[in-house]
Amino acid sequence: MRNTLAVAPPSAQVAGRLAALGRFCHRRRRWVVGFWVLVLALGVLIGGRVFEGTVAGASSASSEADRGAAAVAAADPSLGSVTAVVDGVPVNGQAVRTAVTQATADIAKLPGVTSATDTYSAGPSMTSTDGRAGLVDVRMAVDSTGAQLDAVTQRLDSIKAEGAHVTVGGDLVLQQEVKDQTQSDTKFGEIVTLPLTLIVMVLVFGGLAAASLPVIGAVASVGGALLAMFGFSQIMSIDTSVLPIATVLGLGLSIDYALLMVNRFREERGHGAGIAAAVERTAATAGRTVAFSGLTVAVALSGLFVFTNPVLGAVAAAGVSVVVIAVAAALTLIPALLGFAGHRIKAPTAPVSDEGFFARTVRRVRKRAIPVVLVCTALLVAAGAPFASAQMRDSGASVLPTSSAGRQVAETIDHRFPQVAPAPVTVVVKAGQATAQHYADSVVAKLPGVSGVRAVTPVGSQISTIDVLVNGDPQGGAAKSVVNELRADRGGLQTYVTGGAASVVDFQHELTDRGPWALGLVAVGTLILLFLMTGSLVMPVKALLMNLLSLGASLGALTLVFQDGWFSGLLGFSPTGGLETFIPVLVFAFAFGLSMDYEVFLLSRIKELRDQGYSCTRSVELGLQRSGRIITSAALLMVIVFAGFAAGDMLMVKQMGIALAVAVAVDATLVRCLLVPAAMTLFGEFNWWAPAPLRRLHRRFGLSEHVELPPIAAAATVPAPRAERDRPLATVTD
Repeated sequence: MRNTLAVAPPSAQVAGRLAALGRFCHRRRRWVVGFWVLVLALGVLIGGRVFEGTVAGASSASSEADRGAAAVAAADPSLGSVTAVVDGVPVNGQAVRTAVTQATADIAKLPGVTSATDTYSAGPSMTSTDGRAGLVDVRMAVDSTGAQLDAVTQRLDSIKAEGAHVTVGGDLVLQQEVKDQTQSDTKFGEIVTLPLTLIVMVLVFGGLAAASLPVIGAVASVGGALLAMFGFSQIMSIDTSVLPIATVLGLGLSIDYALLMVNRFREERGHGAGIAAAVERTAATAGRTVAFSGLTVAVALSGLFVFTNPVLGAVAAAGVSVVVIAVAAALTLIPALLGFAGHRIKAPTAPVSDEGFFARTVRRVRKRAIPVVLVCTALLVAAGAPFASAQMRDSGASVLPTSSAGRQVAETIDHRFPQVAPAPVTVVVKAGQATAQHYADSVVAKLPGVSGVRAVTPVGSQISTIDVLVNGDPQGGAAKSVVNELRADRGGLQTYVTGGAASVVDFQHELTDRGPWALGLVAVGTLILLFLMTGSLVMPVKALLMNLLSLGASLGALTLVFQDGWFSGLLGFSPTGGLETFIPVLVFAFAFGLSMDYEVFLLSRIKELRDQGYSCTRSVELGLQRSGRIITSAALLMVIVFAGFAAGDMLMVKQMGIALAVAVAVDATLVRCLLVPAAMTLFGEFNWWAPAPLRRLHRRFGLSEHVELPPIAAAATVPAPRAERDRPLATVTD
């Protein structure tokens, strides 16, 4: 059978910059693909360097706890310490004494080491309470190298004595383990999620060609994200935890956006458009949705810029840049790839039916709108209720899996070496030891909640530290009260109150001071964007309220799982009794942006139908029917991505993954399929209300997701050679 080519006569081009961009990327597809191949190659080459340039626990100049730590670091010439626990035999045994003292003497001579002490030179302070374990503490110089650190750890590991075993940790080892584990979890998440998303998209599109394009776009986006984050790491301190968080966002968004583009391309091909025309029309329609959606996510993330915490600022910068890259890949790389593979993508043989599962669901919901609204709202409020009892914590070594040597050493010191374990609260005094001792005796020891002052230690000639012991949980209410009391009564001295409890108090103060401004920025920006899209004041406000309900359910699930320990065995972690301090803020920004993402997908269809003259009820019914499948598919892919990263071992990444997976699942099912149709049914025509001045403003400056497309020109069938299959403005027929 001979191939024939239906060649369309010249037809009007689609107006607009996005259509022009689509035409350009199709015509120059080799250059566009080549550019993204270069981006990916550079991203892969510098991927490891991105993790090397990060900081495990970036500090904030506005936080008193961090300023105190910086003052101690400035007075202490060492970079940090490597600590070994020699366990299993009594420390007074001759064999273990000989092995440890020899190792300590050898390590003291290594380059980069400023001091090396052990239980035999330091006395009881470095001996466990049961007498069956001792410590070796090695201080490293500020300018020490990674190779010098490795030499120290190797020598500690080589300590041999019958019955004894050695575990090497310390703050320098912990920092490196956090970087290594974060990098491992990020790679694991990518390796797990990409094949699974490909399988799901094959089922969605019914073919490998269409399914592979979003995966290719996602991989290219990850390369661009690594480049962007490497650039940021050169000009600002980026916490190690930022990288997987930004990566999971970029991966999920790029897959979603490419999914929209490919789906619209198939629709246009099904309507009879040729490859080039379908690419152009896809860029003008789905491309506009992608651009608008990316803008809403960026606005949600921009609220993080309000905070001074370096982790949140770095996430905001990296997150916004990742969103831009995901949008850029969808608007340029996907059209170019469609130019190469468009003829292999199966086009639907008939338009999507206006009768189906989602249309039937809307009709059922419409008949019971009030009960549906009440039940859904009650369920979401109940799901979010556990968050009211959430406790914020600085997890420290607990962010690592229990198999981590650094975590094992930290926990061993806490339990068996209380005399040298980090104090719950530390007061840094800018004064000599005698003055600090007087302040400790006359003020600190007498405060309610203080169980004792363990030590007053000189760090430099004019810097001393006071280790303060507290009653109960080291980061609980009593400890936080002690922090506030110490800051209220400084004894006329210049002091900094530091430690885990102080860090939590500082972060909570920042949330109180700056949180309302961040929330206001996100809310106002979102309201303006949705108003410009819909011309209504009612729907943006309603969307904000529904997204807050969905977000509450996510935070409630986060509290039940990671604070109360639900399913901790199944998920492979040990609950710490609270949530990592900055995780709820990040969940709010990311989940809010993603929820608005799906809100845009749905409202754009409803608004388009409304503009075509359909009634409010029919617009909702058809809008959900025509967009429900793509929203559900996109949400499923997002859940797969987030769950893949949650399967890693880093606690903070696991918390983000679980929270976002729950948020997306709840939003795409309970909210979009039930609550939104029910609420729009109750509001009726009032959904589209706005004051007259704002209506005039919208007519002049409003943004529209709907683009007027010229009709596809009629085609005349002529013989065509195989090489002409993807010729512009042509359609292959059998």
